[in-house]
Amino acid sequence: MRKITTLALHSLFLGLVGCAPTSQYGNFIQSATLDQRRLAADAVQQLSTLYAPAHTRLELQQPTPDPFGQALVKSLRDKGYALQEFAPADAAPITTPPQPATPVAPNGLSLRYVLDQASDSNLYRLTLLVGSQSITRPYVIQNGSFAPAGYWVRKE
Repeated sequence: MRKITTLALHSLFLGLVGCAPTSQYGNFIQSATLDQRRLAADAVQQLSTLYAPAHTRLELQQPTPDPFGQALVKSLRDKGYALQEFAPADAAPITTPPQPATPVAPNGLSLRYVLDQASDSNLYRLTLLVGSQSITRPYVIQNGSFAPAGYWVRKE
């Protein structure tokens, strides 16, 4: 009986830990030699087909200190998105200056990303979480660069 109770409590604890907020978003690729700007450009190209750049405001929900995150921010701005970067709760948000003639929605779509690699594999995955939807695409390394290994998949 004691073993069953201990096992049940252990399972409950693991379940609660799984629900705790963690750093589950970001860039989990360890290689600094891979150029991630192509991934960012591909991601922004796909975003622009789903969300019009001049009419969409995006709010980053995570810091972007990594090479992919920095390239994504630059590409989004270059494409014409209104972008609010992530800022801790005690700091003022950093925003791109809005154009006076262009109305911007009071609340933008939240934006997060996950860039990771399948263990012991040449397969990489980029997932963008926009609002309540996600889009994902697999990539492989070919000739030292990222190349798409499939189509974008959208989950609504």
